[in-house]
Amino acid sequence: MSVLNGWARAALMAAAACAALAAPSAHAQQHWPNRPIHFVVPYPPGGGTDVIARIVQERFQAELGQPIVIDNRGGAAGSLGTDQVAKAASDGYTVLFTLSSHTINPSIYPKLPFNTVKDFEPVGMVASLPQILVANPQLPVNSVAELIALAKAKPDFLSYASVGNGSPGHLAGELFKLRTGTKLTHVPYRGGGPAVNDVIGGQVPLLWVSIPAVAQFVKTGKLKALAVSTARRSAAFPNVPTMQEAGVADFEVDSWYAMFVPAKTPRPIIDTLNQALNAIVSRPDIRDKLLAQGSEGVGGTPQALGKVVDMELGKWAKLTKDANIRVD
Repeated sequence: MSVLNGWARAALMAAAACAALAAPSAHAQQHWPNRPIHFVVPYPPGGGTDVIARIVQERFQAELGQPIVIDNRGGAAGSLGTDQVAKAASDGYTVLFTLSSHTINPSIYPKLPFNTVKDFEPVGMVASLPQILVANPQLPVNSVAELIALAKAKPDFLSYASVGNGSPGHLAGELFKLRTGTKLTHVPYRGGGPAVNDVIGGQVPLLWVSIPAVAQFVKTGKLKALAVSTARRSAAFPNVPTMQEAGVADFEVDSWYAMFVPAKTPRPIIDTLNQALNAIVSRPDIRDKLLAQGSEGVGGTPQALGKVVDMELGKWAKLTKDANIRVD
């Protein structure tokens, strides 16, 4: 009996020790957040991802009661900043705010330093939007048909910029070449801001990019819009045709912005972030600000975003193979 009591006492002591070790973690979760949260944007300031992150930044601060710090970590088509989040502590204080290149990069870069599925937990989709094809005003084309004619008359003469290898704009540009039989040189940048500046400056004549990065420049005439990549027109630019309307059949590239956290982040923290996200994108003022940038607020569950990731990993793998897309 004394032996049994001894074992029982040992078991109780072990359980108490485990509970004591677990207590700080549970306490931290219960009082999360109690310090600033970093939104890692894996692209430079001025690009579409950065613009959308800053639109929701203030409202996230109000919802969560803590400062939101936008941390721009551009480079390697978003992989540098994404890897930083993958290796961050799973405590909810480091959030990946990225775009749909998150599901494209695995098909372009076979040796990424992280696993797109296993190293992250989805929080929710923030917004969706088309890519837009814009040109320097001095380029002597005013339609997709004229662009195709010029590209065929002068093979390899034209080039197009994107925010980087593996970006939705990169895929849109390569799909354009595949569907039209044209030859254009891809010029990858480290983000939307630098790419936009060079196209406005005339260093590169064309740019495929998300609408937020160029909305103000199209409206002021510093860039001219030729087409959008989605199956329907953008509410922000209703006079700009879709690529299909412009005569390029079987052309559709959607893009989105979403939030992820490191794997093993506690579910209550993910749920809190998701609830804040849904509250924010349902606000009329936020929806109007997103729409002004050519995007639509989405929201939804972490599970819904997870399904999008799984579906698009297969979709982009097929497209990169069919279009023979290779990193420069």
